[in-house]
Amino acid sequence: MPADRDRVLADARVSRETAAKLDLYVEQLRRWQRVKNLVGPATLQEVWTRHVADALQLLTLAPEATRWLDLGAGAGIPGLILAIAGRDRAGFSVDLVESNARKCAFLTETARVTGAPARVHNARIEDVITTLPPVEIVCARALANLDQLLAWTEPVLKTGTTGLFPKGRDVETELTQAAQRWRFVYDLHPSRTDSAARIVRVTDLSRVDS
Repeated sequence: MPADRDRVLADARVSRETAAKLDLYVEQLRRWQRVKNLVGPATLQEVWTRHVADALQLLTLAPEATRWLDLGAGAGIPGLILAIAGRDRAGFSVDLVESNARKCAFLTETARVTGAPARVHNARIEDVITTLPPVEIVCARALANLDQLLAWTEPVLKTGTTGLFPKGRDVETELTQAAQRWRFVYDLHPSRTDSAARIVRVTDLSRVDS
């Protein structure tokens, strides 16, 4: 809806050019959704609040970071949206890892038409996580429980990268489960788009038995 779009863009304080690129992302998402089923069909009615704003809020938790990695990138939420929003920042880039070739086609084409500084990797996370350039932030949305996310991201989190993982109302349960296998420092940040959700920021990861 136009009002949702205007409110999200005003809150994010993006430039007119960046707003136009985000419009283009939404157009691409709607166009490809007809044949690729990239997101839940019902969420397209609230694409600006459910997807765009949800992604953009991660920038406020790492305002100085310029090198990002998005795992299970899917429809580019949050990674491709972050790349579009950060395109005017010097050195800003996002690596997008996605194993589904059809989704990678969407990511590659949409990154091209928006001019987003994003690199798409059509691969499984465990096959490429140790081969990618160093990043400051790794993120993943609606991909797996926290224990599995920590297992996938261990190679980068144990070397100084910070994890930003949006989670729902079961976040405390996921933290308890993850603590059985991992030692890590974390803090929780309220989601701006869902009062029941939290964003888990993780640093200093190691194994309990190490």
